[in-house]
Amino acid sequence: MASKASSIAVVVLAAGKGARMKSGLAKVLHPIAGRPMLSFPLAAAASLNPERLVVVVGRDADRIRETFAEHAIFVSQEEQRGTGHAVAQTEEALKGFNGDVLILYGDTPLLRPETLAKMVATKAEADLVFLTAEVDVPGIVIRDEAGSIARIVEVTDATPEELAISERNTGVYLLSAELLWKMLAQVGDRNEQGEIYLTDLVGLSVRDGLRVEALRMVDPEEAIGVNTRVELASAAAVIRRRKLDQLMLDGVTIVDPSATYIDVGVEVGKDTVIEPGCSIQGESSIGAGVHLKPGCMIESSRVGDDAVIGPNAHLRPGCVLGRGVRIGNYVEIKNSVLGDGVKADHLSYIGDADVGAGASFGCGAITVNYNWREKGRTTIGEGAKIGCNANLIAPVAIGRNAAVAAGSTIGSAVPDDALAVERAKHRNVDGWAARLGAGGASRRTRSDEEETS
Repeated sequence: MASKASSIAVVVLAAGKGARMKSGLAKVLHPIAGRPMLSFPLAAAASLNPERLVVVVGRDADRIRETFAEHAIFVSQEEQRGTGHAVAQTEEALKGFNGDVLILYGDTPLLRPETLAKMVATKAEADLVFLTAEVDVPGIVIRDEAGSIARIVEVTDATPEELAISERNTGVYLLSAELLWKMLAQVGDRNEQGEIYLTDLVGLSVRDGLRVEALRMVDPEEAIGVNTRVELASAAAVIRRRKLDQLMLDGVTIVDPSATYIDVGVEVGKDTVIEPGCSIQGESSIGAGVHLKPGCMIESSRVGDDAVIGPNAHLRPGCVLGRGVRIGNYVEIKNSVLGDGVKADHLSYIGDADVGAGASFGCGAITVNYNWREKGRTTIGEGAKIGCNANLIAPVAIGRNAAVAAGSTIGSAVPDDALAVERAKHRNVDGWAARLGAGGASRRTRSDEEETS
């Protein structure tokens, strides 16, 4: 009987071609709830504090290495000859390691750290542990009359009787490095696919009288693999649901979880209320007591406590909103810092701006931050008031407690406490309607044109 190992190494197989995704992007780089798919098994592996973490890559190896350069050791599987062949490529990377080896998959993102911890605990009393579940995966678990594990049969090699068995092998194994290399050396490719299967490790271990334990998953959805975009969407729905459940348990009100989309990297404070149709993406942070009204989109931004956002507001990346900020209907904010208590209640655009506490924006006010060549920044002082339909042409500074009159276009600095007004002189053209007459514009004279130009 094996004793508990003092250390663990994790091997993550991520070399599959992913042909069924029909994509120019490697399968394990497809995003799920704001992060690449491969990040989920890597995070689960990291929960065990492994001594070594090795990822086997194939297609798009350079992009995968670049994305996860700080997380793992990478080895390549140039020829795709099955899971056993893939693990064999890690022998050099695991040279000198004498603990237990856990084998995971880059396209199985739903495994929980708790499940892996149970595997480690079970391994203390076994030579080999693997996960099983009642899911539609190719490895069929064959037991003997006493209920003990006998072997694993692939669907392509199974008899009709074996195909009726519901318990399936997820392909997640935990065994000592010594046993792994010993058994891999004995695995052949005499099967319909002509590949080297990791599943043969089970039958070989049973043959040698070793203790093999199958740990049945409590939640079968953890075993779901991603091979198509349909399965990608299903996995993303599970991960988002888990995120929403945890937020609600932590004191966040989510009015309709089925219509709320929150990435795994998002943080939300207690007593915040999130109404239907909201999407919070990236590594956003939402404070306590915030009210997100229907239809808001927040991307990689920070929102302070007691803010009110929406409905139908859009915070693009790089925004930092202070305490008690109020952002209303159809307001868009990009790469801007808004101090405490700033208000922009409707139809405004605030881009590349630093806005002091207590400032306000009237309907239709915008910062004009792009001149077709480069972006400019706008600075607005504390307590400033920007009137309706005002244009602030960056780079420009509006002083503390200054005001910009409605309809003004401001391209130069406004001092503290000043009112800036920029408008054409109002003129009335008497009798204008009569001059148009039945013939409309065709009856206008040259003097009319000059008078109204």
